[in-house]
Amino acid sequence: MTSAFDQVWEFMEAGGPIMYLLALLSVLATTVFVSKLVQFLMLRLWGGGERDEALKLWRAGQGRAAVGLITGNGNPAAALSRYAMQLRLSGELPEEGAREEVERVAGLFLDRLNSGLRLLASIAMLSPLIGLLGTVIGMIDAFQALEEAGNKVDPSILSGGIWVALLTTAAGLVVAIPATAAHQLLDGVVERAGRDMEDAVTQVFTAAPGLAPEPVEAPVQAAAALQGAE
Repeated sequence: MTSAFDQVWEFMEAGGPIMYLLALLSVLATTVFVSKLVQFLMLRLWGGGERDEALKLWRAGQGRAAVGLITGNGNPAAALSRYAMQLRLSGELPEEGAREEVERVAGLFLDRLNSGLRLLASIAMLSPLIGLLGTVIGMIDAFQALEEAGNKVDPSILSGGIWVALLTTAAGLVVAIPATAAHQLLDGVVERAGRDMEDAVTQVFTAAPGLAPEPVEAPVQAAAALQGAE
């Protein structure tokens, strides 16, 4: 373990400031990935059983039971379904206005889910370029040292400079590849959550109006709907 750490440290020192920058980007990407995973787990993005049961109750005309089943459920599709049900049951807004309000809240949910993903994508895109920049700078230094050697040219000067310069390119790829994979994974989860929200809300609004029972409590506000998803 110690020898491996020492070797990594030697590579860091050989690569210079570019290597430290790439290490910082690696830590940042890991932090974003872990924080988003924790957020998705807390929002129960992989759990939709209660939502599906609530939608079945809603289509069966049991609006009060449907709302009660998903009250407190942090899943965005479930929280948005509850909000849409409460808006429709209260009748305070016409259907078109209720749809627009639900779309507005859905946008807030998606903004929250997408937070941090652009940073992760930027790290995945910039890391190879930063590594390539380090390689170019290293190659310049190597050829400069070769020129200064004059007639006493030692091939090891060039070869040693080249392998040191290539370290930053390798490090850039080491950072970029996992960051790209992490971004694709998280983006796929958000995309699926968006489809789930759209599908759930569509089911709420396409159920026959006559199936909705008497109103329950007044619709929650957008901020309350978001808070319920935490």
